[in-house]
Amino acid sequence: MTPTVTAEYAGTMWLLEPDDAPAAIAPLLPAIFAPAGPDDTDRLTAAMGLPDSEEVRRRFATGRRCYAAKCAGALAAYGWVSLDREAVGELGLVIQLPPGDAYVWDCATAPAYRRHHLYTALLAYIAGALRADGRRRIWIGAAPDNTASHAGIMRAGFQPVADLFLARATRQFTVRGRPGIPAEVVATASQLFRDELPQE
Repeated sequence: MTPTVTAEYAGTMWLLEPDDAPAAIAPLLPAIFAPAGPDDTDRLTAAMGLPDSEEVRRRFATGRRCYAAKCAGALAAYGWVSLDREAVGELGLVIQLPPGDAYVWDCATAPAYRRHHLYTALLAYIAGALRADGRRRIWIGAAPDNTASHAGIMRAGFQPVADLFLARATRQFTVRGRPGIPAEVVATASQLFRDELPQE
C-alpha cells in the first residue's frame, strides 16, 4: 500500500496590479522611503541579522533590488524585489516570474519601529517604484501564521489570489485559487512555482 502523502497549507500568494496600487501611504511616524544599494550593505547586514555581508553583496551583484524605510537616519524597514527568478528557501521551491512581473520577498521591520504601518507604507512605495519601471504585476507571498504581514499586505492593496499546499517529504505542491479569482490569474500563480534550484 502506498503511504498517504499529506499536503500542508504553506502560504498565500498575493497579487497587485500596478494600476490598482494605492497612492502613497503615510506611516504613523516620519520616514523616508528610497531604494537601498551597495552603500547600505553594512546596515542591511545588521538589520537582517547576518554574520557578514556576503549574502547582501550577492543579492545586489545578481540583480536583486532592495527598498528601505529610514527613520531619523536609522534603517527601520526593508524589502527585497526580484524580477526573474527567486528561491523560496523555506519551501525548497523556486519562483519563475513571467516577463514584466516582480516578486517582493524578505521584508522586515525592526522591532522598535513596528506597529507604525511602516511595512504597508514601504509596500506602497515599492509598488509605485515598480509601476514607474513598467512592471505590470507584483507578487508577494506570506506564511500562514504571519497575520501581521497579511494585514499589512492587504492594506497596501494586494489581493489574495491563491493558496499553496506542499507535501514537504516529496516536495509535491498544489496551488488552489481563492474564490472569485479569475482562472487565468490562478493559472499564472500556479505556473510561478518550480521544484528546482535557482540559476544565478
